[in-house]
Amino acid sequence: MKKQIIAAMVVSSLTLSNVSYASDTSEERQHHEELIGLSSGIVLGAVVAGPVGAIIGAFTGTIIGKSVGDESELDSQQAQLAMQESKMNQLSDENRSLMAISNRYDSAQHELAQLKAEDQQKLAELSLGLNVQFKTGSSELVPHFKLQLDEVAYAMSLSPELRLDLTGYADRRGDSTYNQALSEQRVAEVKTYLVNQGIDESRLDFRAYGASAPMTKEQSFENDFFDRRVTVKLIPSESELTANN
Repeated sequence: MKKQIIAAMVVSSLTLSNVSYASDTSEERQHHEELIGLSSGIVLGAVVAGPVGAIIGAFTGTIIGKSVGDESELDSQQAQLAMQESKMNQLSDENRSLMAISNRYDSAQHELAQLKAEDQQKLAELSLGLNVQFKTGSSELVPHFKLQLDEVAYAMSLSPELRLDLTGYADRRGDSTYNQALSEQRVAEVKTYLVNQGIDESRLDFRAYGASAPMTKEQSFENDFFDRRVTVKLIPSESELTANN
């Protein structure tokens, strides 16, 4: 008789558990999981140790059912954490990309500031005057001075309002007619070179003085070298002249 009662309890417990779980909504599932554990615990306890075992089994089964629900909730939380971690990694990558762009921008700004400073230095030198030197009896530009004229042409291209004064000279050897022609030839060489670098001829004023304007009164081999020159000097704009006056 005792075995028949236990069997009936087993069947009843399993049937009620299946029907109840099938009709659960998502909000009630956690409670049903505990009920499943409770029913399962009653059945197992009854089979093993009778009524007293059923009570102990019911308590144990409730804990098992709750553990099933807790594991499901834990899986859901872990999935959310994984999603949040993925978003954090994406934001971190984007932040590194923005930092790299910012660093490149700062570097470009620094280089631009350096270029502007160099341009201002070139203009300051032109204001004082640049001497293009020549060999004795020659009007040919040597490579060193061609490089300097390239920089002058670049500075001129950045400031379309600028004008240049080109003045040619010769040393005191030879007659005055020859020296005058040689100084004019030297000016023409410098003017032609600048025009070939893209500077409009209308922005260039030029003249020549032969040997009539030496740099020093005393004539010597060294002084003659400095007299064989074309002086390239910046002409102040009208606004600068007005401001100085």
